[in-house]
Amino acid sequence: MSNHEPLKPFLLAFPGPLRDRLVGAVLAGDKVSTTGLLAEYEAEKEELPPVGERSALIDSDGREIAVLEVTEVRVLRLGDVDLQHAIDEGEGDTSVAEWRAGHEKFWHSQEMREALGDPEFTVDDDTMVVAERFRVVELLDPVVGAAQR
Repeated sequence: MSNHEPLKPFLLAFPGPLRDRLVGAVLAGDKVSTTGLLAEYEAEKEELPPVGERSALIDSDGREIAVLEVTEVRVLRLGDVDLQHAIDEGEGDTSVAEWRAGHEKFWHSQEMREALGDPEFTVDDDTMVVAERFRVVELLDPVVGAAQR
């Protein structure tokens, strides 16, 4: 790893197969956007990332894999997420409905509800989400990065 200031972690999903798949999609260049719940930022008392912020993409083993730079941040209603954003998430979805079904499954999971501190949490069209676009600016662990591509 090159000399860096400590970077804020960039976490996709929870550690496990989904995170591994998403990290692989980032490294392959297929995933250039992600969507989080505004409620999650609020629950963690975390500020939205500013455009230009750099962070370390973290794999399921807690390793820093790559440096990502935020290129766009939008806060919008879940019902307003567009097809291009869904496609750019790199998960193979070909419609907003397909993208949304996968995200709702994740957001309604026990892990997410526990993270939010709300066992009954559900989303609807008016749920506010954070749509982020990013780019890879540096691979930090080329061996791991190459294995996940």
